Amino acid sequence: MANNNIGPKRMVVGAHYGLKDWLAQRITAVVMAVYTFTLLFSFLSGQNFTYEGWAGMFAHQWFKLFSLVTFAALFFHAWVGLRDIWMDYVKSVGLRLTLQMATIVWLLVCAAWTVQILWSV
Repeated sequence: MANNNIGPKRMVVGAHYGLKDWLAQRITAVVMAVYTFTLLFSFLSGQNFTYEGWAGMFAHQWFKLFSLVTFAALFFHAWVGLRDIWMDYVKSVGLRLTLQMATIVWLLVCAAWTVQILWSV
């Protein structure tokens, strides 16, 4: 009986999430780029470059929400990138899990701090 398997068997390892992660990185990058251009436009077209001017810009509910969505996109973007780095380059399972958990905690703390800052303006 002939063996129909051609070539060696391959075992897939590492960060192999494919299209979903690639798409998430691109969508979050677009959100951050649009926010950056919006901020740049507001800054260049504004007259009041004081704290009151910036606070006035962030006083609008739509701008707070846009900022919150952008920061959520930033944190998710960072999570996908760091998770892939940990999965690709840290071989020890225990160390990798510790780094991933530390990353999650750090990003959640940053998200909570972002909400506190945005809604204190």
